[in-house]
Parts: sequence; C-alpha cells; structure tokens
Amino acid sequence: MFGTPHIVSDVMTQTVTAVGRRAAFKEIVQLMQDWQVSALPVLEGEGRVVGVVSEADLLPTEELRDAPQEGYVHRRAPADLAKAGALTAQDLMSSPAVTVRADATLAEAARIMARAGVKRLPVVDELGLLQGIVSRADLLKVFLRDDEDIAEEIRREIVARLFPPPVPALRAEVHDGVATLVGRVHDTSLVPVVARLVRGVEGVVDVQFDLARDVGARAAEG
Repeated sequence: MFGTPHIVSDVMTQTVTAVGRRAAFKEIVQLMQDWQVSALPVLEGEGRVVGVVSEADLLPTEELRDAPQEGYVHRRAPADLAKAGALTAQDLMSSPAVTVRADATLAEAARIMARAGVKRLPVVDELGLLQGIVSRADLLKVFLRDDEDIAEEIRREIVARLFPPPVPALRAEVHDGVATLVGRVHDTSLVPVVARLVRGVEGVVDVQFDLARDVGARAAEG
C-alpha cells in the first residue's frame, strides 16, 4: 500500500460531552448550548454508546408547541410524534448509534456519514466504548495539510517506488493542494496508476501532469 492514510484518531475530538439515558430534555438543550454542539452521544454503563440525541431529535417538541395539533399529527411520522412528547434522552435519542472506529480511514468515516445522513460520528473501541467524536469539519482538516508535506509523501511513497533509479525520476510539486508531476516516464501505462495513487494522498485536491514519453528508452528496447 502506498502512503499512510490519515485515520479518524488523527483528527477526532477526544473531549466529548455526553449524557446518560435519564438526562432530561432541558439538560440536553443546556449542554448543547454550553458546548456549542448540535448532538450528544448517549452512554450507559462504563461509557458504551447506545444512541445519539441531536437537535433534529429535539425539534418535534418545539414544532408541537405552536403547530395546530390535528394538522401536525397528520403531517408527522410516528417516530416524530413519539419524540414530540419525550422527556429524556432514552426516548429522544436515535438508536442504535451510527459510530466509527478510531482506526478507520477518513474516507471510510466520510462514507459512513454520507450513507447515514449525519454530521458527526461517535468514535468507539471494539467494545463500543466512547473514545471521541469526529465531525465533517474534522474530516476536512486534511486539506489544511502543508503542500511540501504532501509533495514529500508523493515523492517517497509513490514516485520512488514506481520509478526507482536508474529510470529518470519525476518531480512532484504541490501548490494549494494541487499536485503536479513533471518529468519523463518509461512506461506511460503507469500514468493512470500514478494519478489514482496521488489522488489517494490525504490533502490532494487535484492532480495535473506534465509528462513526456521516454522515447529514447523505448527505442533502445526495440
């Protein structure tokens, strides 16, 4: 495998505000406001994640306050109606919780978020115990990676392995996350492979090429 993908533990927040099953509605709202978060993991026992309560879970109660009762009942799903009268995290939370492991790659975490339609994931260990939380914003941190750091990984993990000496080396440059590979290649069939691998490097926004076929080497083979 080329490169070392960043994993969830590299970007997650380890200090997490959470609640127990019996946490009251107002307590949940106050914690969200105090910590400026839009969702809280719900824990039981020694810290096992059993659900997540989010602003979306709390909104049915607020909607019911002002909505005409008969119209609201016809418009809402049964699950929303149940949450509209809920008073504790046990009844408000979405369960089972959608979680991710700390050793998952950022791409894996992003796919889980997209499939579940959530903005953040509790990070758990093999026993389901809470280790942290990762948000969409955390996953985007890789694009703040230093350009030279990205370029060095491309040179070391991709260029040096696919084009070892004495084949002329490619030069990898990165500007604002856009990787450009400049030089000569002996086997142009490797170009799509290089493109795929470079795009897989954390922090790369796009890949460009300024490559020339090594005509001399091919003529020598003929």
